Amino acid sequence: MIKKDIKRNFWLEEFESFYVEGEDSKRFLNGITTNNMNLDVPFIQACWLNPKGILRALLEIHIYKDKLLLINLEGNIREIKDFFENMIFPTDKVCLSDKFPIFRLQELEKDQPWRKFEPKIFINNDPKKYCLDNKIELLQSSNLEVLKILQAIPRLNSEIDGETNPLELGLHDLVDFNKGCYLGQETMARLKRISSLRQEIRVWSASIINKNFELNDKKIYLNENKESITGTITSYLSLSSKKVIGLAMMKKNYLNQLKYFFNEELGSIKVEKSIGSDFF
Repeated sequence: MIKKDIKRNFWLEEFESFYVEGEDSKRFLNGITTNNMNLDVPFIQACWLNPKGILRALLEIHIYKDKLLLINLEGNIREIKDFFENMIFPTDKVCLSDKFPIFRLQELEKDQPWRKFEPKIFINNDPKKYCLDNKIELLQSSNLEVLKILQAIPRLNSEIDGETNPLELGLHDLVDFNKGCYLGQETMARLKRISSLRQEIRVWSASIINKNFELNDKKIYLNENKESITGTITSYLSLSSKKVIGLAMMKKNYLNQLKYFFNEELGSIKVEKSIGSDFF
């Protein structure tokens, strides 16, 4: 039997980044971000939290011998860099470079968590030539947006809204609960200890008549009688097949009971867990 080639999807996007340099770089980032910077790996994905454990940015840190490349996957690069600058003490052997754009390439599949695949970084190189030489087919922007939603990748000013924490957003694997103190560590430890979250991120889908509609009522109810508010829609994307998909923060106590909920404008909504989410 001849096996058919399985089409592989690749995500290429430009991100803002900067270098963290100096012999104290790992120690410095270990006290700011949620993951363990002392792991023997080529790169680490982590969260930057505020002192109350609220997610402010999703980061990826590539480890080189003499410096660390910090990539802002989702967040405000100016806020990140300004905060980091203010955290450097005179005794710290750390300095930050100016920010600069880089291209990042990784595989992205709907049936595998996005964090499973190792990215490739292009600094002063042409990623499109690399893709052409290696016969890599890139996802178009519309298909990329669909996969980002299906993977529940949080976005700034949508899921990263100044209220959610990384555990609610399915980023449990980006938090090291065994390392020392870091920003938001007390909140993360408490949530882990009591094993309780009030809400979790979910992917939802519904049928629509007009592809270009705008959603005004973002409340999700238990049923069409609107007995209880069970969640809030945080983002959505209309598809050409008269279908709309999106992300929502759903109250956890309803998630084991039902799969279908109700929205005033969309009607019945199907809610599912994303393959890209990792909860404790």
